[in-house]
Amino acid sequence: MMSNEGNKVGTYEFVVEPFHTDLTGQLTMGVLGNHLLNCAGFHAEDRGFGMASLHEHHYTWVLSRLAVEVFEQPKAYERFSIQTWVENVYRLFTDRDFAVLNAEGRPVGYARSIWAMIDLDTRKPADLLTLHGGSITDYICGKECPIEKPGRIKVTNGEVAGEHQVRYSDIDINGHVNSIKYIEHILDLFPMELLRDQGIRRFEMAYVAESYYGDMLTFTREEIRPGEYDIEVKKNHAEVVVRSKVLFNASASVEEAGDKKEE
Repeated sequence: MMSNEGNKVGTYEFVVEPFHTDLTGQLTMGVLGNHLLNCAGFHAEDRGFGMASLHEHHYTWVLSRLAVEVFEQPKAYERFSIQTWVENVYRLFTDRDFAVLNAEGRPVGYARSIWAMIDLDTRKPADLLTLHGGSITDYICGKECPIEKPGRIKVTNGEVAGEHQVRYSDIDINGHVNSIKYIEHILDLFPMELLRDQGIRRFEMAYVAESYYGDMLTFTREEIRPGEYDIEVKKNHAEVVVRSKVLFNASASVEEAGDKKEE
């Protein structure tokens, strides 16, 4: 269902299916990420700049960055909704934000994303300000998204935490690894007890390059401080394809303790 807030904010409703939850009974970060990307697609398609219409002109959207913060992850059988809107449009990128609302309509999480449009023939970025005469700018919305924008991630002293050879189930309609699959593989690097007992406070992804069926992905992890990790993913021990930051809820108490100590 789409809201009528100036036709700028789209609202889409969901129910948490039991098979979309983890061992705590909460919606997994991977499924939430998939819902976020679907809502971005619904919102864009409803306004004339979605994947289907773009493909007719040999263009497509590419996710560049994603940052998600969830304070209360929806649980099995609960209803929730996702709102999405365009924050800014630049020549080569657009900022898209999200809010996750519980059944009562209260925000329980937010997300920020950065997208580019590429020419399917040349694989080069397209000028968003010329798309349909720049009409995408008509949907820029001033709605607040009170979380930090995705930051720079750089792994300098990490250690190899895992490897994965790209398989059939990793590949999406574009022929490369699905962006959500990277999220799942990165979370698999951590002990089940940490994910169960602490939960994820913030998750960031920076997509650098594409990887394909048969590629060997190597995951290098660096602990920045307790509860905060930076991850770099390379394909075939050479090219970086993804960088990520994971903050567990434990990092919040460490941060607060540090602030008090400085006072």
